[in-house]
Amino acid sequence: MSEPAMTLWSDANFFSPYVMSAWVALHEKGLPFTIKSIDINAGVQHTPDWPGYPLTQRVPLLEMAGFTLSESSAIAEYLEERFAPPEWERIYPHALQNRARARQIQAWLRSDLLPIREERPTTIMFAGEKKGALSAAGQRSAAKLYAIAGELLSHGKPNLFGEWCIADADLSAMLNRLVMNGDDVPPLLAEYAAFQWQRSSIQRYAALSAKRAG
Repeated sequence: MSEPAMTLWSDANFFSPYVMSAWVALHEKGLPFTIKSIDINAGVQHTPDWPGYPLTQRVPLLEMAGFTLSESSAIAEYLEERFAPPEWERIYPHALQNRARARQIQAWLRSDLLPIREERPTTIMFAGEKKGALSAAGQRSAAKLYAIAGELLSHGKPNLFGEWCIADADLSAMLNRLVMNGDDVPPLLAEYAAFQWQRSSIQRYAALSAKRAG
């Protein structure tokens, strides 16, 4: 089976949860790729000679056979269709409604819960930082996350849909912003987040971050 050469662009520190999501998707598919990074703090993404400049000027960026694609959920959906099951590993659920739900979860995590993303940055997960108490807005956001995640995981299974999917990586990342900071996360959700974090593809990405942080 021949695969086209692929490059995934990341932030220099590998702190982006969205780069992590794209990285996990590629690894779970079993697709070989090269990883490259840019210093987004220095604004390199806004320079015209960077391949992602004509698009959203953000990482992750996937390059493949002259095609470039940004936004992690778009990358995951493209990979699922381009390298479709059963020939390739599946990263979205089998059932149609579950696939739709997984995409809903991904979209929600990327568009909501801003106070958590601001007050619990990914340096908590990838560099061992600790932050102080949540603000009132952060507490409301966390309560919303706990309520919705608790409903999604009320079946008591270790994955969202009884089988692992890319939405598990994304949901566990949001929860682990709080878990790894030592916040009071409901036990069911803390156990889910810890279990997901042990997945090989996620651990390999976390190792990249730890290497840069060290």
